[in-house]
Amino acid sequence: MMAAIDKAAVIGGGVIGGGWIARFLENGIDVTVFDPAPDAREKIEAVLSNAAIAAKNLTDANRPKPGNLRHCDSLAQAVSGTSLIVEAVPERLDIKKTVYHQIEKAASSDALIASSTSGLIPTDLQQDLIHPERLLVAHPFNPVYLLPLVELVGGKLTAPETIERARLFYTDIGMRPLHVRKEIDAFIADRFLEAVWREALWLIKDGIATTEEIDDAIIYGFGLRWAQMGLFDTYRVAGGEQGMGHFINQFGPCLSLPWTKLMDVPELSEELSQTIADQSDAQSGQYSIRELERIRDRNLVSILKALKTNNWGAGKTLAEHEERLNARYPGA
Repeated sequence: MMAAIDKAAVIGGGVIGGGWIARFLENGIDVTVFDPAPDAREKIEAVLSNAAIAAKNLTDANRPKPGNLRHCDSLAQAVSGTSLIVEAVPERLDIKKTVYHQIEKAASSDALIASSTSGLIPTDLQQDLIHPERLLVAHPFNPVYLLPLVELVGGKLTAPETIERARLFYTDIGMRPLHVRKEIDAFIADRFLEAVWREALWLIKDGIATTEEIDDAIIYGFGLRWAQMGLFDTYRVAGGEQGMGHFINQFGPCLSLPWTKLMDVPELSEELSQTIADQSDAQSGQYSIRELERIRDRNLVSILKALKTNNWGAGKTLAEHEERLNARYPGA
């Protein structure tokens, strides 16, 4: 029987690793972290500062005492005695395998290893492990401490118990686990993002739209629909009383029109890359990254709380987490 997850190690303290640390700490879980970068502590503290503000504004539920964070001088020190090890290192298979090799030398044999990779498949990741059955992908979305979705992907050697253990744990810390039942590069959500990204690159390259205009199309249009109803329910509503079948019959023929270039990718030439960078600077260069993060967090908190009022989507996930917190920490 696998041990309960009560202490986590995070290997890599970048944007995603820092986000995981924040979510764990806010849920009362002690965390050890190893990141050899000289500015790792500073970057993690910046994430934690933003996360603390967001968590305070997000919910009035009773909450646990925050977990303790300990920076470690070695990977072995970080993973020793932990029941969950989050790998959040760069997206290179060789680097990740080296990290797993070091983890297995020092970690308990029943410690769960969760990779934050956004696209590498777990069968490749677990290839050389002594205990491959306890590795899975747990792919989050930034900011990890606010967005509830986490894609769970097992490899060919991942035990079903590992997926179930992860599902229960991530649910318990206020997340919405999505079990990706078949391995596929980039999983589910990032494949959608990649499609939108490719089309956006063509619109800029062809001089049709700027970075700001593309963002406006999302912010003021379909992004609002997707935030609370997704793709298929949105189109079902668009079909009226006759539903999805009517929508497909009405709009399906449009798929044969040359509306997208999804099967083709523009060359990311120096000129195109510079155009995108310049447009992005003109769009948002007046804000620092930390300011943009705080603006993002305030907007997400407002959306999540509004959805909670209607017990819908990600708001329902938040409401269920608040019920657990209030029951677990009465009078806190």
